[in-house]
Amino acid sequence: MVQYILELELWPLAPAFLVGAFFLVFITNWPRQKTWARSTACAFVLAVAVRYLIWRFFHTVLPHPVDGSFAFIWTWAVFCVELGAFADILLFLVVMSRSVDRSAEASRLERAFFARPKAELPTVDVFIPTYNEPLDVLERTIVGALALDYPRDKFKVYVLDDKRRDWLKAYCEEKGAIHVTRPDNSHAKAGNMNNGLKVSSGDFIAIFDADFVPYRNFLRRTLPFFTDPTIGIVQTPQHFFNKDPVQSNLSLEKVWPDEQRLFFDEMAASRDAWDVSFCCGSCSIARRAALDVIAGFPHDSITEDLLTTLAMLNKGYKTRYLNERLSMGLAAENLKGYFVQRGRWCRGGIQTIYLHNGPLRGPGLNLFQRVMFLPLSWLMQYTTRFVILVVPAVYLWTGAAPLYFTGSQDIVCYQLPVLTAYFLLMGWLTPTRYLPLVSSAVGTFATFRMLPVVVSSVIKPFGVPFRVTPKGSGNEENAFDAYTFFSIAFWIAVTALGLVINIVPEWSRIGEGEFSLVSAYWAALNILVLLVAALICFEKSRPLLDSFATDEPARIVAADRTLDAQIVSLSLDRGIASFPADPELRPGDQIWIEMERFPHLAATVEGVTPGRRRSPACVRFSYNLKGACRDVMIVRLYTGQYSQDIGDIDKSAVVGGLWSRLFGRGGTYDPA
Repeated sequence: MVQYILELELWPLAPAFLVGAFFLVFITNWPRQKTWARSTACAFVLAVAVRYLIWRFFHTVLPHPVDGSFAFIWTWAVFCVELGAFADILLFLVVMSRSVDRSAEASRLERAFFARPKAELPTVDVFIPTYNEPLDVLERTIVGALALDYPRDKFKVYVLDDKRRDWLKAYCEEKGAIHVTRPDNSHAKAGNMNNGLKVSSGDFIAIFDADFVPYRNFLRRTLPFFTDPTIGIVQTPQHFFNKDPVQSNLSLEKVWPDEQRLFFDEMAASRDAWDVSFCCGSCSIARRAALDVIAGFPHDSITEDLLTTLAMLNKGYKTRYLNERLSMGLAAENLKGYFVQRGRWCRGGIQTIYLHNGPLRGPGLNLFQRVMFLPLSWLMQYTTRFVILVVPAVYLWTGAAPLYFTGSQDIVCYQLPVLTAYFLLMGWLTPTRYLPLVSSAVGTFATFRMLPVVVSSVIKPFGVPFRVTPKGSGNEENAFDAYTFFSIAFWIAVTALGLVINIVPEWSRIGEGEFSLVSAYWAALNILVLLVAALICFEKSRPLLDSFATDEPARIVAADRTLDAQIVSLSLDRGIASFPADPELRPGDQIWIEMERFPHLAATVEGVTPGRRRSPACVRFSYNLKGACRDVMIVRLYTGQYSQDIGDIDKSAVVGGLWSRLFGRGGTYDPA
């Protein structure tokens, strides 16, 4: 067989086959959470990458004639970007070689912590910083915070209102929260929370952005970690009760997880295993004594949360990460909010390298911590993606290859194993959070707006004010991101036209070099990724209030009849009931809905879907809740009973969603 492969000149594929075989025979059968398994897998991928990098430097860069030509400069420029990408991947592999699950530790600590008398429990101040969020956003957070499962005399809820709104003050007084204002908005969110520290006195500070609702057991699961006096912050993941614009615009609401799952579900737990976890602001709790030591929340950067972690590390305090769903919030509701949010994170991360308490200059940090807090991912991910897009187009139009070419067989022999190893590793480490096509398309889509932020942040890191992510607006009308779409369309056109031109011998700019075949495949893949990325630019309409999938038995009283039903979807203003037989209800009928764990609802029938052979009849209804009933519904829906998580990736459903979106279907959001 080996001789047969050699005779067919398939030997360049052998390294990629060996990589695949090693994964399939060994790694995929290893326990994913064991350190030895993760370390071995990451070390193997690193070895494959180093093999490629050595070949790349000594065989495709150094041999290039030093002639000062564009081809020479281009070859070295692309290689330097590859070096940066390699450094970023190296840090990723080091981080992901470990992982820790602290749930068992949390349970053990919880039992001991709450065995003490209630009088000995520490006091907690819950901070809800807000600027311009409407009541439909704030009410969920305030009501949820007031419902925390902790002695009521041991915690207070502070609504830190930087817009000084009278209606919010009245709402807080009605509910029992403390409304706090200040005369100005200096230092944005950090200044707002520092003002909160002045008017409060709790031993610990729990922080929830205005759109995040804490689960009732949040304090019970996080507070016990502070029995270790070196813990300054406990961070929990951010989960969402709505679909982000990427999920919706690709018609993948029910089959593709939100963009932040890779970080919060996988990477954050791995960073914690190395003691380099960091605060992400919302859904965290901090020790007041540690905040006092660092003089409150730092405001030198627009990402005060990351800087708070660094400032505490300077003083010997650590951040712990508990990977449990203990809150839910609003993901960016449209592309405008998406880019405001990520632009702030990117600029704030890059700002830290210029600060006195950042990773380069901060006192008290060891070398490993300094390296792990470098914003290398922000600096390289968009730069690398842009170069990947540009390389085939530059070659097709100028004939300048990104390497001093040695032959397509060498590229197959050295580069293909790296790609194979990386994709297989990601599939093993993050089996429910990563697909090459979709993940690449999302990164490419963001590149056109984020790369300018990276460049401007490096050149002029300060001077751009803190921008609040717009929330509560929903996206009830279709919108269009023209800038990103036309940027994508430009590169599709340039790449495709470059392919066409080089098909005609008289027009060809690349001659008959072997790299032409590689560039053709590369260009075709880029066009495919760009086409998927372009779909994200067309925003789909989404409701203001997302519904939760439920399974609640109910009695429905309609006129003089009582019907048994199953409530399969609920939000704060609408729901869906399924019936085993035709309920004989019509739009406009008034019904009374009785459920055991929810307030009884006086509702109006909005629509009826007749039952079919394999599906029950469904009735859509709406209602208007006020006062205590609305608060009960908020607590039931948003504080731990339900989630919108996507547990696994159905690859066929992902392909089907992309196909339907590409050809014009999938434009209606299904609230169920």
